[in-house]
Amino acid sequence: MVRQLTKIFTLITLFALTVLISTSTAQAESKLNELQYIKTYETTADGKSVFRIEIGLKRDTIDYSVKIPTSVSSMILIDLDNTIPGKLSRKKNNSIELSGAETVSINEVKINYTRLQFNLTTTIGNNSYKAYTLPANRKDKKPNRIVIDIDKTNPFKDFESSQGDSYQVGEGSIVIDAGHGGSDSGAVGYNGVTEKEVTLAVAKKVQRMLTDSGAEVIMTRTTDRDVAWAGASNGQELQARVDKSPSNAALFISIHCNAFSNPSTHGMETYYYWGSAEGERLARILNEELVNFGGLANRGVKGANFYVLKHTSVPASLIELAFITNPVEENLLSDNDYQEQLALAITRAIKRYLGINPNGNFND
Repeated sequence: MVRQLTKIFTLITLFALTVLISTSTAQAESKLNELQYIKTYETTADGKSVFRIEIGLKRDTIDYSVKIPTSVSSMILIDLDNTIPGKLSRKKNNSIELSGAETVSINEVKINYTRLQFNLTTTIGNNSYKAYTLPANRKDKKPNRIVIDIDKTNPFKDFESSQGDSYQVGEGSIVIDAGHGGSDSGAVGYNGVTEKEVTLAVAKKVQRMLTDSGAEVIMTRTTDRDVAWAGASNGQELQARVDKSPSNAALFISIHCNAFSNPSTHGMETYYYWGSAEGERLARILNEELVNFGGLANRGVKGANFYVLKHTSVPASLIELAFITNPVEENLLSDNDYQEQLALAITRAIKRYLGINPNGNFND
């Protein structure tokens, strides 16, 4: 009798787990968006003649970013979080021919992050387009949409004013990765300070300083959120951060706080991926500036196999600002003025690495 009850209980447990897993999978899939169609055409918007890119989505619009790789280009990159190509992925070589000679290539990575690369017949400037979203329109039978309108009357809007004085180093952006976030707090100090709040605060200060100096900055996150999605595996979350970095970015810096069981352990250190000469040079310059402006014990420059360093195609470094598990350093990390010092050190290091005066601007 006991054996039969045990067997029945086991079957019920397995059934319940199956239902739970199926429900969780369905809920995860229900949060994903799906591309319905992509088309381009000429129309009028705000009294101007425009070339329009229209992207139809199955559900409400989600986080997306638009980028022109160079100051003037015939290419537009559109990155969409938590999105799958759907039926569009069945097109030949994931490429779709649009009106005229325009084409779009669709690249879906394994973490449901989709990149659209539009190759256009018209070269455009960074300020000659407008990106926005439109809700579903049942009357016109149109789904939720992302729309990019390119000004046909002045496609080179920012070329003459920026030519010769815009930031051109490697034709790339500076990618700043605030470690952890959202469902992942990272390390937690004895007074409750979390790694995710410190890294975001410092990263946003770096973003402000770089932008004020004329640089183009890409942030992997600007709020307390998961970059992939809540519940994603560690690999999926890290890959989502890597995917935020364009292949032609100038560099990638990931900001973290260290932790150890012994509260007396202290200091800062910088890392690079083994074998990356440029990564090592970046890490050494960051280390020097952090020593000068951060003032903490220097634990050195070290090679490592960290995911974001290994899988980023551009020079990359990971910074451990201090030990959040050290009460003294935890207090420093939560102090706004000290965060400003750290951000200044990182900003100066980036400028030095790119051959720019640490006290100057990118367009000097």
